[in-house]
Amino acid sequence: MTIADTTEAGRLTLEGRHVRLEPLSPEHVPGLAAAASGPRDTYGFTWVPENEAAMRCYVAEALAMRDVGVAVPFATLHAASGVVLGTTRFGNIERWPWPEGNPNRREPDAAEIGWTWLTAAAQRTAVNTEAKYLMLRHAFEAWHVHRLCIQTDARNERSRRAIERLGATFEGIRRADRPASDGSVRSTAVYSIIEAEWPPVKAGLEARLGAGA
Repeated sequence: MTIADTTEAGRLTLEGRHVRLEPLSPEHVPGLAAAASGPRDTYGFTWVPENEAAMRCYVAEALAMRDVGVAVPFATLHAASGVVLGTTRFGNIERWPWPEGNPNRREPDAAEIGWTWLTAAAQRTAVNTEAKYLMLRHAFEAWHVHRLCIQTDARNERSRRAIERLGATFEGIRRADRPASDGSVRSTAVYSIIEAEWPPVKAGLEARLGAGA
């Protein structure tokens, strides 16, 4: 698999055979709105804006988080055609208060992968697997993070099984954690991958991608 990692003006692009993750921008709003306009039955536990005006606000909020250094949001594009398929991001980026010169210091120390949604036709395809692989590889091999977190609504069995297939470890349920996309109070299933676990997780993902998963 040929994979390119490039940074332009401090903004990250990740590209593989199936998917291109490029820095989210207002220019992606029409494509994102089109991607979200199809069947929405799999968005029950994920907030996905329903029209272009809402999508514009969604993108603006993501970029505001980027500008204060706690998120790196991407538009998810089909690698060959350039069609926008959805979005994802690194969020909750942490920089721990290490003493000066401590060898455990990273930049950043930890992050979360989330805020992910795909148009219906791209779900359960190699697009999602490769996107996660590209992000995990960058987190552990470029940033050298200590910990990468992935979270989902505890009721979202489909999402939880997908996270487990990545090789992430289930840490538990954080009860009554935040507002849910359906207006209820959400409990969150928390998963993580730590630095020492990345080599076997990487091998598993590469095997799946090699088999076209």
